[in-house]
Amino acid sequence: MSEKASFRIHVNREERDVLVRPADTLLYTLRDQLGLTGAKPGCENGDCGACTILVDGWPTKSCMMLSVEAEGRSITTIEGLTESPVQKAFLEHWGFQCGYCTSGFIMNGHALNEIHPDASDPLVENWLQSNICRCTGYQEIKEAIQSVLAKPEF
Repeated sequence: MSEKASFRIHVNREERDVLVRPADTLLYTLRDQLGLTGAKPGCENGDCGACTILVDGWPTKSCMMLSVEAEGRSITTIEGLTESPVQKAFLEHWGFQCGYCTSGFIMNGHALNEIHPDASDPLVENWLQSNICRCTGYQEIKEAIQSVLAKPEF
């Protein structure tokens, strides 16, 4: 039986104490210990993107990251993006149906807007490939993300 270790992680602009085993994934530490349930367990092997969070501003599948790897990193979950432009755009463009995968898409879209605000259509499509939705076509999701990207001046 593995011993648990206690440490602090920086989540949604707050320092939080966690107690984890070396094999615990960040997905379940966020959900079970911190009550941050926006990152969803889906495939749990890094394919679907329902568990996407931001680590130091980059989209990361929390099911593939050990909790101990979060020490010293800045973690943002969907709960940390209250009223973000991407969230509003998903509502305005109906970029969701059942909503299970939505938080992962929003996290990915938020990061894309922060890192590549002038992203081309092919780049948007490339970033969307890391998330899977079984309920919608991806058109509304793509339109929502494109609506918040900086528009080039002509």
